[in-house]
Amino acid sequence: MIPHKTTAIGIMSGTSLDGLDLVLCRFVFREGSWNFKCIDSTTVPYHYTFRKNLSVSHLLSGEELSILNIRFGHYIARAVNRFVNKRSIKPVVIGSHGHTVFHQPGKGLTVQIGSGAVIAAQTGIDTISDFRSTDVAYGGQGAPLVPAGDELLFSQYDACLNLGGIANISFRVKGKRIAFDICPVNLILNFLARLAGKSYDKNGAIAASGIVNKKLLSSLNQLAYYKQAYPKSTGREWFEKRFLPVVTASGLSVQDKAATCVEHIAIQISKVVNQSNNRTVLLTGGGAHNNFLAARLRFHSRTEIYIPGKTICDYKEAIIFAFLAVLRRTNQINCLSSVTGAEKDSCCGAIYKA
Repeated sequence: MIPHKTTAIGIMSGTSLDGLDLVLCRFVFREGSWNFKCIDSTTVPYHYTFRKNLSVSHLLSGEELSILNIRFGHYIARAVNRFVNKRSIKPVVIGSHGHTVFHQPGKGLTVQIGSGAVIAAQTGIDTISDFRSTDVAYGGQGAPLVPAGDELLFSQYDACLNLGGIANISFRVKGKRIAFDICPVNLILNFLARLAGKSYDKNGAIAASGIVNKKLLSSLNQLAYYKQAYPKSTGREWFEKRFLPVVTASGLSVQDKAATCVEHIAIQISKVVNQSNNRTVLLTGGGAHNNFLAARLRFHSRTEIYIPGKTICDYKEAIIFAFLAVLRRTNQINCLSSVTGAEKDSCCGAIYKA
């Protein structure tokens, strides 16, 4: 039975390592449709040591990674307890994405750390985590997962585009929701910003001061991933092995690399948007605050791009992971095979009872 009203916390840690996003939402199911309200939200910035540990997590030994998984679970639990203690409302469930360490669905491999068992034990709130593994076991990409939420919570837009560490998009084709990862965004832009002594490129100022290099732009646009048909997803491994070496080998200034990468991102995203003939696109994620990138997207695309208020813009993925936990808790489908390419739709996530 679907509950009329459920309060949940969603937690997201993205590949760009900006921080831990937490959002408290109330979801209401009425007359066959879902609505939601954000009650509160916050981002907990990672301190330097923890950000560094997460950034090299894919290089750790099995024992070291297992320890980091537990430590990160405690880190998340402390953040949740501080967040919940500010309010009188106690959620019934937590949906925690965790931090992706490995994502190689072709090998049947996807690993997100941040122990759900620790979170549940330390917060006293039922916790759902490990949302990707079941879909990968069914032969799917295990990503993107957000489109199930796009379908039920944001259907007023033709497409939903998120600019995080990697850009991903979802929209309907012949009555079915499809989605896929497009290209790196903040993974590369933050990398270049750090070379310039900044944590990120505020408003795209670094990129705006550079000049687009046609040779580098052509090399990036010719990467094999862009020729693959969906369903498809990518992650840090592909970025570090295939994308980043092309940029670093160019020998350009940081400014020119950034300008070229922004142009590349705008071209790749606009190609998808224009080919799919979507008239309205909801733009969210950290990259939506990059004014220069948004301007280049609008230049190349033939669609109306809507940037929502700060809460939805910055916390949409966390909102949807709270929603995926609500669906999982009531044994409803929360992962779409039309998106991931799996054998069938599924109800994903490991449940840890408090």
